[in-house]
Amino acid sequence: MSEHNKPTYYTDVTKVVDHIIEAFDKKIAFGMPIALGKSYQIANEIYRRAKSDPTIELTIITALSLEKPTWSNDLERRMLQPLRERVWKGIPDFDYMLDLRKGALPPNVKMKEFYYKAGSVKNDPMAQQNHYSSNYTHVGRDIMNEDCNVLYCHAVAKKEIDGKVCYSDSCNADLSLDIKKFIPEAKAAGKKFLHVGHVNNSLPFMYGDAVVGEDDYDIILDNPEYETPLFSVPKAPVTTADHMIGLHVSSLVQDGGSLQIGIGSLGDAIASALIMRNTANADYKKVLEDLGINEKYGTLVDHIGGRDTFDEGLYGTTEMLVDAFIELYKGGVIKRKVYGNIEIQRLVNEGVLTETLTRDSVKALLSQESFQPILKKGDFEGLQHYGVFKEGLTWDDYAIVDGDTRYSTDLRDGANLDAILDNCIGESLTNGVIAHGGFFIGPNQFYDTLRNMSDDERKLFEMTGVAVLNQLYGDEKLRTLQRRKARFVNAGMIVSVVGNIASDALENGTVISGVGGQYNFVSMAHAIDDARLIMMIRAVKETANGPKSNVVFNYGYTTVPRHLKDIVVTEYGIADLRGKVDHEVVAALINVADSRFQDELLEKAKKAKKLPPDYEIPAEYRNNYPEVIAKRLQPFRAMGKKYFDVFPFGCEFTKEELVLGRSLREFKSKMDKQKIKTVMGLAKQMLTAVPAEAQPYLKRMQLDHPGDFKEKVTRKLVAFALKESGQI
Repeated sequence: MSEHNKPTYYTDVTKVVDHIIEAFDKKIAFGMPIALGKSYQIANEIYRRAKSDPTIELTIITALSLEKPTWSNDLERRMLQPLRERVWKGIPDFDYMLDLRKGALPPNVKMKEFYYKAGSVKNDPMAQQNHYSSNYTHVGRDIMNEDCNVLYCHAVAKKEIDGKVCYSDSCNADLSLDIKKFIPEAKAAGKKFLHVGHVNNSLPFMYGDAVVGEDDYDIILDNPEYETPLFSVPKAPVTTADHMIGLHVSSLVQDGGSLQIGIGSLGDAIASALIMRNTANADYKKVLEDLGINEKYGTLVDHIGGRDTFDEGLYGTTEMLVDAFIELYKGGVIKRKVYGNIEIQRLVNEGVLTETLTRDSVKALLSQESFQPILKKGDFEGLQHYGVFKEGLTWDDYAIVDGDTRYSTDLRDGANLDAILDNCIGESLTNGVIAHGGFFIGPNQFYDTLRNMSDDERKLFEMTGVAVLNQLYGDEKLRTLQRRKARFVNAGMIVSVVGNIASDALENGTVISGVGGQYNFVSMAHAIDDARLIMMIRAVKETANGPKSNVVFNYGYTTVPRHLKDIVVTEYGIADLRGKVDHEVVAALINVADSRFQDELLEKAKKAKKLPPDYEIPAEYRNNYPEVIAKRLQPFRAMGKKYFDVFPFGCEFTKEELVLGRSLREFKSKMDKQKIKTVMGLAKQMLTAVPAEAQPYLKRMQLDHPGDFKEKVTRKLVAFALKESGQI
């Protein structure tokens, strides 16, 4: 809020909030990062104060406030309560979210969010009315544009480095850099600002721009009693459709390139396919051949992708560092190092400079114009940071000093340059990074992996601001060099046959999630010459009224406009749309639609004169059915190598929970679609004995020894669901 050298430290959250309320005269814009980096204690205490004092004006500005699963009936409780106690043990609730769900936020409290868990607020009027759609790179600006005093509060990790106390933004470096950039302007405009850090050493200490000193904060809350476990997001099952999308995407990724993917089953499907390509290449090539991917898309794969192993590897550049990147790292795919120096990165890209330094490669580096004719102090220190010059050397008055020996930094002198090359260069490049991320969230095993890494290994995964990750502006040359052959892979909900994509809302304006960084990656894919945008669309979705196509003729909402079209991938194939005219775009998208809807799309396209009257869908694209792709994958699933597994990287659920979850979902679906038939089958089950095979599942549901009549009926229902789904 004012110039300071040291923050005010507190061990009591009530004192923190006292400080905030007094400083801001009861008018507070309370900014928190997306997802994991929120402080439960500060958020709940400041909300409690506002709830009890209507003179406090509180605006909560954030995204993705994490919520533990809840239940609406006894059957759901039996399924979810043990999970809550196991997976989310010790994690508090956000009181403002509990009240939001009940429609009980007080009138002096407002919430503004730029991103929601997909589908979580479809029927919430307050959330729908207070969503602001903003590119991720503009969120920091928008928070600072609030017309009242601003508080930015987030959880941090703490560590002593070289005798100095340091803090890491850890899971949320995404907005911190952006917000700090706007602080001087805000203060000049007369706004008050507080930067508050809450120490939670459950967070892994991440490096890069995430690391700051204590003078970065106005307030630090540090009390081990307030440390909480990290919120786990369990793995979602990867469906056959997801695996097919991931397989197609994996063939479009080029060795030596860069990769961005997101969280969820589609990200896991891509990672699984890329690992298969790298570690079981013969099987990978066979699946591409057997599924017809080579025949249909071989030319495109040869041009922008590949089928061989990742010898050079990929570099991860992503706003969200998901656990799939860790799996790719373990699988030898994510390993290409990038460096924060333009000249080093350029020569690495050209193959002149490798990780192992030689006299000739360093000579080539030092011959670059930016280092000529005399090596300056900043350049020397930058090169030393990346290992070009040995540790222990110093720069003094245009000389490299090694003990009592001095080497002039005048590189025009051949003999002097030879002396530097003979005596001063290091053995290998250092401080390379294999992945940059802005924020992270994932399952518990992901957090454990990060925490258990050595500092040197964790430094390979640097955290930085979203304005760095999601755009080129500010350091275009370096970022373009680092992100060579980038594949920005994003998901959409619906694609129209002319190439418009809806990703974050329905055509009536109902917000499903948020645009986040998607548009940023779309723009970058078109700005970098050798980059490509890959939009993933599940071709069909199941509804209570039956299957529905996600490839449509038109749609009343657009996230990615058609003039920024590139590649669209569904479970049925790849549509390369870049540079194509309308009839080619329409034909390519109908080719990757589900065949149950192709004729209707074809008819509408012809009627709109987007296709010639005599156009016919090629025969090879006329067999796009779920059962067909499932059958084609089955031989590979039967190999016993966990290919195309529902959980390729494991999960936090027990075997019984997985079976119960699948069975109960299928039961609910049948009730929606065939209610009378399902009820009759359930009534019949009531008259038969419960099979012995159901006992492990009934025990998990606390129904192995039913007490009252209600429990006995519920027991029969569960047994029926298991039987109907073929599990017993």
